[in-house]
Amino acid sequence: MAEKVVITSGSNQPIVKIGHYTLGATLGVGTFGKVKIGEHQLTKHKVAVKILNRQKIKSLDVVGKIRREIQNLKLFRHPHIIKLYQVISTPTDIFMIMEYVSGGELFDYIVKRGKLQEHEARRFFQQIISGVDYCHRHMIVHRDLKPENLLLDHNMHVKIADFGLSNMMMDGEFLRTSCGSPNYAAPEVISGKLYAGPEVDVWSCGVILYALLCGTLPFDDEHVPTLFRKIKSGIFPIPEYLNKSVVSLLCMMLQVDPMKRATIEDVKKHEWFQKDLPGYLFPSPVEQDSSVIDTEAISEVCDKFGVKEHEVHNALLSGDPHDQLAIAYHLIIDNKRIADEAAKAEIKDFYVASNSPPAAAEPSRPHPERIAPHPHPQQDKARGTPVKRAKWHLGIRSQSKPNDIMLEVFRAMKALDYEWKVINPYHVRVRTLNKMTEKYVKMSLQLYQVDYKSYLLDFKSLSGEKEDMEEEAASPMVAAPPPPPPTAPQGHHTMEFFEMCAALIIQLAR
Repeated sequence: MAEKVVITSGSNQPIVKIGHYTLGATLGVGTFGKVKIGEHQLTKHKVAVKILNRQKIKSLDVVGKIRREIQNLKLFRHPHIIKLYQVISTPTDIFMIMEYVSGGELFDYIVKRGKLQEHEARRFFQQIISGVDYCHRHMIVHRDLKPENLLLDHNMHVKIADFGLSNMMMDGEFLRTSCGSPNYAAPEVISGKLYAGPEVDVWSCGVILYALLCGTLPFDDEHVPTLFRKIKSGIFPIPEYLNKSVVSLLCMMLQVDPMKRATIEDVKKHEWFQKDLPGYLFPSPVEQDSSVIDTEAISEVCDKFGVKEHEVHNALLSGDPHDQLAIAYHLIIDNKRIADEAAKAEIKDFYVASNSPPAAAEPSRPHPERIAPHPHPQQDKARGTPVKRAKWHLGIRSQSKPNDIMLEVFRAMKALDYEWKVINPYHVRVRTLNKMTEKYVKMSLQLYQVDYKSYLLDFKSLSGEKEDMEEEAASPMVAAPPPPPPTAPQGHHTMEFFEMCAALIIQLAR
């Protein structure tokens, strides 16, 4: 049993520690307690700490609900399911150390943007189905799938959360509990009929897909009995802008008769679902082999804890979920996996830092302005010609994550009192007032992908150019084509531009 420790810092701000974690700001408050951000002291990985008050759990009679959530999450390791790293108990509270995600709820994302572009809705939906398929293969039914329980990380990847209403599937057994949110609940659930489990998750996923594509719900009414009648009828409006392929998928998933409803396998094989499907979402059994030990992670644990390799191996073999060496190892592994998958997913969001013009885009591509990196060796297989690279760029090269690079850039610009306009997440226009001439010095900052691990923050002078910034800002997803080798601006603008670059570089280096 771990004790909670409170330390007072020099600034008289109390630092709360639980086990090997330092607790920070409150992320949210729920029925049973709070969720705070935490940091593992040795690995420095950010976590979310769900604090459950024992007295509150008992008074609300949800001990079984919490126990199920803990049992289920302990078993799961999937890129689109929230991970539970550890459970720490004290006489007053239960601390669930979970994966931290910073992007908020998918519900808020839909409310803010309304209906999504088809390619974006598909990407989210593919990730959701991947996670639900993983649950079902491990004999778990979620039973409360809705956008409020689907979180987004900093890379806009879905993470399925809140397994409090989940249940184990046993052969020959049927569930009867009427649970979940009414708008997302299947007809058999609200009717109190027997159901096996997986089919109710399929229905909920169908409602979520409709919400992603339309920005509204297929079955909605403030009067609950009327809402139930609508759900039981299975009749929902089909907007004209939806293409026939996705309409056929929706109709398969929102079948009132669970025996006629699509299975997860049917969804996975559907032509609309298969388009642009990332391979990692449904890996082969070989790729899921967890018996392979990551030697780099072992070395990192040895470094952080000052222990020998055999001690870490023994910790992993012991199967003790509370062993600090095993917990640290799994934190490192999971964060590496998340980073790798994020790199794969983000690869199309960057330009190759080359001077070759973009190829003619296929009409079906959602973002024809984006160019994916070429494989090594640097050869265009389709044309059989080498890919030419620019000989030099004025900028900074980094192997950090692209979002981290841009975050540091924004911090540096703020420290220097620069003004900026965001063209897209990886492209900004910056200006600062020259007090001598009382004119603005302007430049563009664009992040490019140089190779699999490296990114280039490119500096380009805009001083003396007439730029329609408002027009570009109106299309935030479209960025400029890959840059030619930069040429220095003429006259006095040259020194002003280089001084601005130097100030930013010095600030970033601090």
